[in-house]
Parts: sequence; structure tokens; C-alpha cells
Amino acid sequence: MAELSTIARPYAKAAFDFAVEHKAVESWTEMLTFASLVTENESMKPLLNGTLASAELASLFIKVCGEQVNEQGQNLIKVMAENGRLGILPTVSLLFAEYRNEWAKEVEADVVSATELSAEQQQQISVSLEKRLARKVKLNCSIDPSLIGGVIIKSGDLVIDGSVSGKLSRLSDKLQS
Repeated sequence: MAELSTIARPYAKAAFDFAVEHKAVESWTEMLTFASLVTENESMKPLLNGTLASAELASLFIKVCGEQVNEQGQNLIKVMAENGRLGILPTVSLLFAEYRNEWAKEVEADVVSATELSAEQQQQISVSLEKRLARKVKLNCSIDPSLIGGVIIKSGDLVIDGSVSGKLSRLSDKLQS
């Protein structure tokens, strides 16, 4: 993964800088997301690793994307095809999203709870995280009954384990030491 992100980073950075300069960050986010989905399509994968000339591959890829990709997005696809890099579009899209979140002062947080959280509980978690991280927070909530109770919150390097199973595990570790 590190190698892919190293290769994808210049493309993502160039696309992001262009998008910011032209006030088109959201449309570029949508274009890159769509183009990355095209690369992951089962019928497209063999073509990306096949023997098609780069110009033919770029033309075919642009036709598949249709109106979802504007002229500047098409130029990115052509450049990536010339360099044999269309297969890394999903990584470019992920890095672009990271640049976008940093630029917009936003962060995503994964919240895993034992039961479904109410809107009020989600709001409380969101407000607390926004204060702690000094960023706007978007919660991705999921349920894991094995937690018994409580929540686990992950955002970047931050992990807050307030689950009952986590507390029991820490207590067990302390008793054994």
C-alpha cells in the first residue's frame, strides 16, 4: 500500500491543487470517485493490465466514464494512461479525499457501538470530538454486539475504547500483571 500511495500522491496532489484553484473540489471528488469505481469494475480490470496502447485505453476509459468526467478529468486520465497508472485511480481518489478533508478542516470518525446510537448520542459524540480535534467531524456509525456496551471511536491515530469488552480486557491485563 505504501508503494501505491507513493505513486498516487503526485496525481492526487496535482488534481487537488487544480481543483482548489478552480473552486471545483466537490466536482473533482465526484469525478475521481466515479473513475475509481470504473477501474474496479470486473470487465475493466483486464483492460488496465492488457496490451492496449495508452491512447486507446484512455479513449475507452473516457467513453466508459461519459459525462461523469469533465475535460480536465479526461486530461488526468490521459496522463495516467500514458504512464500506465490508471490502475491506481482508487488510491488517487482516497488521497484526494484526505487532502479535501484536511483543506475543509473535516475528519471522519468511525464509531462502533454495542447497540444503535440515538441521534442525541451521535450529536454528543460529534460535539465532543469536534472540540477535541478542532475539526468538523463526520461520524460513520456501526454496531458490534460483541462490545457488550459502550463505544469504540477511531479517527486517524486517535482511538478511544469505552466499550465494556475493552474495559474487561484492560482489567484482565492488570490482574495478570
